[in-house]
Amino acid sequence: MVIPVHDVNPVRRTPWVTYALIVANVLVFLSTPGMGDSVTGSGNLAQLCHLRAFMDHWAAVPRELIHGQLPRVVPTGQVGVGAHGPGCVVAPPSYDKSPALSVFTAMFLHGSWLHLLGNMLFLLIFGDNVEDRMGHVRYFVFYVACGYAAGYGFALLNDSSGDPLIGASGAIAGVLGAYLVLYPRARVWVLVPFLVFLPLRLPAWLVLGFWFVLQALYSSGLAVTGAGTVAYAAHVAGFVVGVLLAWPLKPGTPAPPEPRRLLFGRQARPRQVW
Repeated sequence: MVIPVHDVNPVRRTPWVTYALIVANVLVFLSTPGMGDSVTGSGNLAQLCHLRAFMDHWAAVPRELIHGQLPRVVPTGQVGVGAHGPGCVVAPPSYDKSPALSVFTAMFLHGSWLHLLGNMLFLLIFGDNVEDRMGHVRYFVFYVACGYAAGYGFALLNDSSGDPLIGASGAIAGVLGAYLVLYPRARVWVLVPFLVFLPLRLPAWLVLGFWFVLQALYSSGLAVTGAGTVAYAAHVAGFVVGVLLAWPLKPGTPAPPEPRRLLFGRQARPRQVW
């Protein structure tokens, strides 16, 4: 997978919503139990129990979204000792959870620093231009709509799952889909891992198209991946909805500037203006 680092596509106005989303995601991550001081999200038993209780409260769960089956008992965040040794204490929930609202809160939860930074990198590079084209308010509504489409799309395909669904990936996938529609010929600087990281400038349609094909292959099981907990179907759903919602804005979208190229011979000579 290539790593994008910059796009050659300047904006006309400050992308305040994109910046605010990044700040909100970072602040929520830092307030997530055991995450701020961990690279992978792992920790001791007390931290894991606290984290599990936090995720069960705020994350989206496919079984809850589709069937409305809220659990009778949930982790309390406390550690206890049972017949099989230490573990997390469970009890009836002390809160009322709205499955529909949990899709929104889950968009700001991440499982590790790598999960967070990867998502925020894509949002920073591609979100500013989509916000610039849509406007601040419409862009925020679009972002949330793609996140909901991704969450419910994944839940429909995994309606019996009780595993929490977290991350901004579905909403950001919608941003990528919109960018592909609006700026397919924009140039994107990427790092390609080949012995070392090679910097290349590629068209957006190639970078984002390749990303989408990989997500589709992984979600269908036709490609092998070691990241078994990644909700690739949510990425596909968010991307497709982003494409559909952005398509009406394609006419009238200004083309990105042509990238500078190396000049040789007479072309490199300074021109005199009389």
